[in-house]
Amino acid sequence: MHTRRFLLLAPGLLAFATPALAQGGPVQVVENFHNALLGIMRNASQLGPRGRYERLAPIMAQSFDLAAMTRIATGSNWTALPPAEQAALADAFTRWSIATYAARFDGYSGETFQTIGTQTLANGDTLVRTRLNRTDGEPVILSYLLRGAQPRIVDVYLTGTISELASRRSEFAALIREGGVPRVMQELESRTARLLA
Repeated sequence: MHTRRFLLLAPGLLAFATPALAQGGPVQVVENFHNALLGIMRNASQLGPRGRYERLAPIMAQSFDLAAMTRIATGSNWTALPPAEQAALADAFTRWSIATYAARFDGYSGETFQTIGTQTLANGDTLVRTRLNRTDGEPVILSYLLRGAQPRIVDVYLTGTISELASRRSEFAALIREGGVPRVMQELESRTARLLA
């Protein structure tokens, strides 16, 4: 499993036939996601990249607010896009995000996830701090930012401080300068194909 390269990359507008996870408060949302992820990791070899993708798709669609994450990653450019382009970009970002998890969580060697605390922010969002315990190295601190009346994840902080969406926003801004939203979609689709090859 490539935990050293772990970063959350996210959205998903998908309809796969899988039982819905029981949703609850912020901690329950994160722990449900972790439990499902561990199950996929334990069966990673049998599933292969595409099998892991299919298992992850409904879990990520339910645990993450993937449309909001697409908007945040796109930044101020989002509002200038017609609805059809917004939907296409969100779909491409979703597929890439799921494929990234499928490629990175490609095995199991005794890892565990542990919730270590929560914090309610001034705007009402909740930060759920967790630890990925590894048998072959130092633990990885992952903090999840959740938002909404039915809370879903809108960002992940690696080592507690590195915002995944801030990284994506910077990267997307550069791609948009190169060739607009079509350039971003081309890059995302290319990456997804490589990850699932």
